Formats: sequence, C-alpha cells, structure tokens
Amino acid sequence: MNTSDNNIVELTRPAPGITVLWLNRPEKHNAFDPALIAAIHQNVEQLRADASTRVLILAGRGKSFCSGADLHYMKSMVNFSLDENIADAGRLAAMLQALHQFNKPIIAAVHGNVYAGATGVVACADFVIAADDARFCISEVKLGLVPAVISPYVMAKMGVHFARRYFLTAEVFDASAAQQARLVHECVAPGTLMDKAMQVATQLLNNAPAALAATKTLIRELIAVPDREVMTQYTCELIARIRAGDEAQAGLQAFFDKQRAPWLPAEPNQSSQNEPAS
Repeated sequence: MNTSDNNIVELTRPAPGITVLWLNRPEKHNAFDPALIAAIHQNVEQLRADASTRVLILAGRGKSFCSGADLHYMKSMVNFSLDENIADAGRLAAMLQALHQFNKPIIAAVHGNVYAGATGVVACADFVIAADDARFCISEVKLGLVPAVISPYVMAKMGVHFARRYFLTAEVFDASAAQQARLVHECVAPGTLMDKAMQVATQLLNNAPAALAATKTLIRELIAVPDREVMTQYTCELIARIRAGDEAQAGLQAFFDKQRAPWLPAEPNQSSQNEPAS
C-alpha cells in the first residue's frame, strides 16, 4: 500500500483486517495542506479496494490528531484566482466525500487538538473515540473564515442545535462536551486510546463485510446530507470568496502577528482613553 512520498501519511497493519491511517505531520499538529489532503484521499481510495482492509482507523502522530487547515497556506490563497480557490476547496471536499462514501467501517481515534477541518474528518467516521485530553474547536469565524466545506458532514453528525452554538461561538470544547454534542461516541484515558480503537475494530471484524458495506450505504441514504454536487459547488465557492477577502486576510495576519483582530472590541482601557473628558 502506498504512502505519500515524504511519509505525511503512514499506514500500519496492527492485526489482520485492520489498517491504521496515521496523519504524520506532527511538527505542524497534522495541519491540512494540499499534500496531506491529497495523500489522505489517495490512500482512502486505495484502501477502498484493498481486500486485506476490513476496518480503517484514523489517527494522528504527535501531540494532536489534526489542528485544521495550515494557516500559512490558507493565507497564501489571497494570491489565487477565484477559480483556483474553488478548485483548492474542491480537493478538501473530495477527500471528505471519499471518507463519507468509504465502504468499510471507519474509526476515528483522536487526541490533542481536533480543530476546524479535522471536525469534518471526525464527522465522516462511523465510530469516534476521543482521549479525555482532546480539545475541539470549529474555529473558522474567529479568523474571519467560514466552516463551509465541512459543514454538511458536521451538521449531519451534530444536528442544527449544536452546530448553531459551535459554528458561531468558535469556542474550544472538551471531549465530554463533544460527546454530548454527538461528535464523539466514547471518551477514554489518553493512554488507552489506540487500545480502545483496536477493541472496537476487532468487534467490527465479527460482522459480515458485505452487510457492513450495505448498511453504510443505507445510512448515507437516510442521513440529511444535501445533494453532493450542489453542496460541493456552494460550499467551495463560499470559502473561496471568504478566505481571499479582506476580513479573512486581516484575521489571519493578526493571528500570525499575535495581534488583536480588527473586529474585536477595544480593550476597556483603550475605550476610556478615547472617551472625551467630562
């Protein structure tokens, strides 16, 4: 089975029938860039046809499962044309679709930061196990962005009730809150994360492969994910326009400069200094 040229995705086979796909950019908290997105997509498509893989586990090397998009790359999108921006967003959408349509059970075993686009990956998994120290955040609006491409999957998992809160507040929430929000099925001690994932994977191996595939198709037909073509076009165009815009670029620059974003209210001491004398 192939991995990416620089091993940003790593495949291991801890037991017959079980494959672990590791995100392997630990120095970047496994942040998504075009190479990582392409490597995940390529390997998922290959594993779809791999008879020796009956259960897929998604996991991350290093301190985090995935911190979302690589913001340096995101900021560079201002120099892309609208069509190039849309095509780039389409590559993330295609990777998520490959996970969503995968014909075998997917277990996501997550720890550390699970931010932004990573929540989309988690939402495409069939069984999500989170270490107690995992931290979740749908952080886009804090940077002037929009959770566009991931939204159909995350909303299908969370429902509108929780999506309204976490999409709009961009707050960080823990594994227990993620379980309450239906993004996570089970929380475990950090040191037992992969043991629990293997336990669930082994249990799934007891079930008939064709029946599992047919059941996954049944679930996809019944859950409320909008029409794929219309959904992809809309969400990709939306994020393409937003991330190249002045507000998002200002927000990203403020993040890199460790400065306050321009839309934040003035600090109390700044407000008092600007008030006219009585």
